[in-house]
Amino acid sequence: MSLHLYDTSTRAIREFVPVEAGRASMYLCGATVQAPPHIGHIRSGVNFDVLRRWLTRSGYDVTLCRNVTDIDDKIIRVSAEEGVPWFVVAERNQRAFTWAYETLGCLPPTVEPRATGHVPEMIELMERLIERGHAYAAGGDVYFDVRSYADRYGSLSNQRLENMRPAFDCDDDSHKRDPRDFALWKGEKPGEPTWPTPFGPGRPGWHLECSAMATKYLGPAFDIHGGGLDLIFPHHENEIAQSQAAGDGFARYWMHNGMLKIGAEKMSKSLGNSLLIPDMVQKVRPVELRYYLAVPHYRSSIEYSEEALREAAAAYQRIEGFVIRAAEVIHDVDADAPLPQAFVDALNDDLGTPQAVAVIHEVVREGNVALSKGDKEAVARLLAETQTMLDVLGLDPRSPQWRSGGSDLKPVVDALVAVALEQRKSARERKDYAAADAIRDQLAALGILVEDTPHGPRWELSR
Repeated sequence: MSLHLYDTSTRAIREFVPVEAGRASMYLCGATVQAPPHIGHIRSGVNFDVLRRWLTRSGYDVTLCRNVTDIDDKIIRVSAEEGVPWFVVAERNQRAFTWAYETLGCLPPTVEPRATGHVPEMIELMERLIERGHAYAAGGDVYFDVRSYADRYGSLSNQRLENMRPAFDCDDDSHKRDPRDFALWKGEKPGEPTWPTPFGPGRPGWHLECSAMATKYLGPAFDIHGGGLDLIFPHHENEIAQSQAAGDGFARYWMHNGMLKIGAEKMSKSLGNSLLIPDMVQKVRPVELRYYLAVPHYRSSIEYSEEALREAAAAYQRIEGFVIRAAEVIHDVDADAPLPQAFVDALNDDLGTPQAVAVIHEVVREGNVALSKGDKEAVARLLAETQTMLDVLGLDPRSPQWRSGGSDLKPVVDALVAVALEQRKSARERKDYAAADAIRDQLAALGILVEDTPHGPRWELSR
């Protein structure tokens, strides 16, 4: 089965056929950097990182463009509230997003353009739209004329123009021909940053930015446009309208990840329930948080709870435990082992991560049985399969991203623990089990967990 993806624009699962054979181009709506990220923001990054990894594993040369919206009404509002320049707000929060993406194992994008660096491309796009009769300048602003595109506007969100509400994207709508017209460019206002244009000084509208950046780096037609479900309308609807009205084919597949909720409400700072990434990685390790976000199907919603987070961490630790124990037995792992067909089929079916992870757990169960039997040949095969599958999902515990810093001290700790384990062995031989248990408890208090196995005691650092 070849790769099939759910396309929001057709509301159907379609076979993935790229614009250019062997290459996959992706645009992901990244951060609007008015605040630091919570896990709802970073879920999108994790979901599309898994897609990017799977495309690469499937043989595609992937170009990922993930933008940064560094000028916006919200950023200007925070700037005014804090009494600092807008660019201070944007830079501070962009760094927080970058740290969060990296902390959760997201590969860096091929290019990460900022909106403020692409005003010339925005001007050119507005000029094309005005020339084609789809946009107009009025009162220092530039608007997209939705009635000029009425037969197609609303197709992504499955709405009819007559049922749509006003755009509500300007303080003064009096210059609009239709209240549903959306702003491409916002004229100069006191205290706001401005850029010069043929239509007067001002700043870009939110939707214009993404169309200009996507086509600059991926071309007038590209493969996949991704983002959160909440971006379908108005943001992505408006991107399609302004891009196609200007003559660009734009995105061939539209993919949207589901929301992360608390108590059935979408997470947002305004609800007071945002869970920031630095706080979350104090609750669980970053790799466990990535597992929690990556395992549910990307189109599903996640109802956040502490219990579900702990369960996800425990599930990952079961996988990790097998990999660590098996790697102590098998030192030369096949780094390019063939993937189980069930795993391949799961990811080719609209990125079915729940089914793919179920395959991993089944292989791990087989591996633990092989370990208990001392079947090194089976252990080697199952360990290679497990690590190859985990690598596709960005979850291999032996990768440099997740390997504990303590592993650099393993020879030293090995020597110290060996002394304690020898003392424990002597205590057990003389049936002084209280002393043996005390030694094990002392090691545990130091963060060193001892496990008795058929092949003798083994240790690992506590997680």
